[in-house]
Amino acid sequence: MATTELQMSPQLEQIHGEIRDLFRALSNGFQRLDKMKDSNRQSKQLEELTGKMRECKRLIKEFDREIKDEESKNPPEVNKQLNDEKQSMIKELNSYVAMRKTYMNTLGNKKIELFDMGAGVSEPTADENVKMASSMSNQELVDHGMKTMDETDQAIERSKKVVEQTIEVGTQTAGTLKGQTDQMGRIVNELDTIQFSIKKASQLVKEIGRQVATDKCIMLFLFLIVCGVIAIIVVKVFFSLTYFNFVVY
Repeated sequence: MATTELQMSPQLEQIHGEIRDLFRALSNGFQRLDKMKDSNRQSKQLEELTGKMRECKRLIKEFDREIKDEESKNPPEVNKQLNDEKQSMIKELNSYVAMRKTYMNTLGNKKIELFDMGAGVSEPTADENVKMASSMSNQELVDHGMKTMDETDQAIERSKKVVEQTIEVGTQTAGTLKGQTDQMGRIVNELDTIQFSIKKASQLVKEIGRQVATDKCIMLFLFLIVCGVIAIIVVKVFFSLTYFNFVVY
């Protein structure tokens, strides 16, 4: 159904245009994939196409929410057209999902798990997917597509929780390391203070030693002076006695 035949609000037209652009990119991407021979390039191309399918799934869900929000404002025939277009887009997206699984089975590449049906359950082949899709009504296709999208959202939410827990553990570890770093810094500062105190004490001991040595020199000098004075007194007394004896005799 062409975009001009639909009566849409500007918001719906924008979302619808983005989805159609992604569908064209997916179509061109799978055509290029057919021409690739190298398995590594094919795996990389599949990863890029998977990202586009994931974005397309998100936009289809947003398109569905906008339809529900505007349902009361639109006439019944417009709502029917919009819902038919939504179902058509989901069916087209499912066809690309089936193509992706075909290429994955061919490559044996199990790294991309966008629409995984659960651990321990084997995925149906592409032919089985096509047969199953052809036997389902439009509403069943919509329900199946929505269920698959919800399961993918749940897987993404679980991955987000794991990332958040990892970030929380990393934050706690960083806080612990910061506390230990601060403690080591305080220990280093205390060691610097102790080293400074030891240096001051060593300088004080040296000054005291020099002071004691100076005091000893002064005492020795005073002792020599006293000895000199005593010697002079003794000499004078000796000469006085000698002179006195000489005069008497």
